[in-house]
Amino acid sequence: MGRRTLVISDIHGCYEEFKELLESVEYRPIEDELILLGDYCDRGFMSKEVVEYVMTLCLEGDVKCLRGNHDQMLLNALDNINDASFLRNGGITTIESYCGSDWFDPVMRYEFDRYCEGKDYMLANYQTHIDFLRTLPFYYENDAFIFVHAGLNPEYGLNWKNQSERDFIWIRDPFYKYPTKVDKTVVFGHTPTKNFHDSNDVWYGDGIIGVDGGCCFGRQLNCLEIIDAKLQTYAVKRRTN
Repeated sequence: MGRRTLVISDIHGCYEEFKELLESVEYRPIEDELILLGDYCDRGFMSKEVVEYVMTLCLEGDVKCLRGNHDQMLLNALDNINDASFLRNGGITTIESYCGSDWFDPVMRYEFDRYCEGKDYMLANYQTHIDFLRTLPFYYENDAFIFVHAGLNPEYGLNWKNQSERDFIWIRDPFYKYPTKVDKTVVFGHTPTKNFHDSNDVWYGDGIIGVDGGCCFGRQLNCLEIIDAKLQTYAVKRRTN
């Protein structure tokens, strides 16, 4: 039997569920390959803990960490680029995770100056986390699979590596509504599987596999296990909404 590969995506600050999922699949850092498809922060309440844990996992075993659109939005916000997109997509919970749940005044909860102070606090105290996120690649591939956060732009065909960084972390409809034109199965997150079938479980399409169970929306966190050509799935339900 070949080596076991475990694929998880869109953790979104759901730290307890992430740990529980790794425990349930009996993750073995020395023996297993762990592939994380991005979106470690935002929406869930424990982004800091997730990033810290992922960094620790990288030191302990063979872990491939990819970049997601939410990770990029956080980096952009810290660089004072497009704060509005970060805030609109759950960034406040990331600031609270790093700065404290009482960082914002209950009355003036989203006061912009306080938000900017929160970014400064992160830059002053969590530079190692920020540097780690900046190093994350946009894809990983092996002999049989391409792993990516959002998907591949079919216009690029076999030259998919030349697509834009934005496509790797943001693409939706053009990817999963049209053939990929690649000779490997594409495993992706980003778009919750509920959008493809009436379930939060892993979704199997034509040459593509979606693993985002929408945990941050109160659903579940999925794990796709790959051993040779055999696929199996695991999931843990969201503990709190």
